[in-house]
Amino acid sequence: MTGGEYLALLERSPKLAHEKLFGEYYNYVRTIAFNRLRSTGTTEDIEECISDIFAQIFFTFGEKYSNGDMKGFVGTVAKRMSIDYYRKLVRKAGKTFSMDEDGVPEISAELDLVKESENSELRHILMDSIRELGEPDSTILIQKYYYNKRSHQIGTLLSMNPSTVRMRCKRAAEKLRRVLENRGIKEGMI
Repeated sequence: MTGGEYLALLERSPKLAHEKLFGEYYNYVRTIAFNRLRSTGTTEDIEECISDIFAQIFFTFGEKYSNGDMKGFVGTVAKRMSIDYYRKLVRKAGKTFSMDEDGVPEISAELDLVKESENSELRHILMDSIRELGEPDSTILIQKYYYNKRSHQIGTLLSMNPSTVRMRCKRAAEKLRRVLENRGIKEGMI
C-alpha cells in the first residue's frame, strides 16, 4: 500500500484504513519492536510499544507523507518509538550511565555490554546462516521460529502442502545445525 492509497482510503473510511494498515504492517512493526525490546522488556511492554507505534502512525500520517513509500514511514516511526521505549525501560530498571570524578563514563554493573555484543553477533551469524540455506528453506525457518507461524500458514504463504513444510523445516533445521557447527557455534550458544 502506498501513502497515496492509504490517504485515499483514510478519507473514505478511517476505520477500514486503520485495519488495512494494521493488517499489512503488524508483523513488520512487531519485528522492529521485538528486536529492540526483547532484552529489556516483557511481552506486555512490546505489545504496548506496538500499540503506541500504530497510534502514532494513525495520528501523524498526512499529506506530507502521502508521496512516499508507506513502509519507509511505518519503519521510521517504529524504529524511533522502539528506541524511546528501550530507553524508558532501561531507566525504569535502574540501568544507568554515570560519570566518575574524572568525567569518564561508568557503566552500571547491571549492564553486561560484552554479553549483549556477543549475543548480537550470534544473531547476525544465525541470520546469515539461515539465508545461506536458500529458498524456501530460509523462509520456512524464519516464519516458523521467528514469527511462530504454523505449517499450514507457511504452506499457504509458499503454496506448499503443510506436510511438505514440516518435512522441509526438519531438514532445513538439520542443515542449519551443520552450518552453525562449521562456523564454531554449538547448541545452546544461541
